[in-house]
Amino acid sequence: MALEISLRYIDSRTAVVTLVGALTLGTGLKTADQRIQTAIEEGVSKLAIDMTGVPYSDSAGLGVLIHTFGLTRVRNGALRLSGASERMLSMLNLTRINTLLPVDPDVEASLAAMR
Repeated sequence: MALEISLRYIDSRTAVVTLVGALTLGTGLKTADQRIQTAIEEGVSKLAIDMTGVPYSDSAGLGVLIHTFGLTRVRNGALRLSGASERMLSMLNLTRINTLLPVDPDVEASLAAMR
């Protein structure tokens, strides 16, 4: 299954990124990364990434999350993950990424935490 991405703008500085599919090396990940970076360059500094539809990730996918975290942080923003599966939570814990990126149960909780 190819990685799909959609962006929903909450306001000029806040957006929800919904990912569906595996977060793995390939064209889909590159496209998703480019769309996220473009949104950040256009002024978005607070991102909630809806991971509900992401069954797993490889190191390239985790790298994109960390890179995005850095981009938002430089702009005094925030990045929060939402709805990660048990498998993804396990991977985030194992790699200690969960110490950098907060994981919320759903998008609404992520948005509320960024207000």
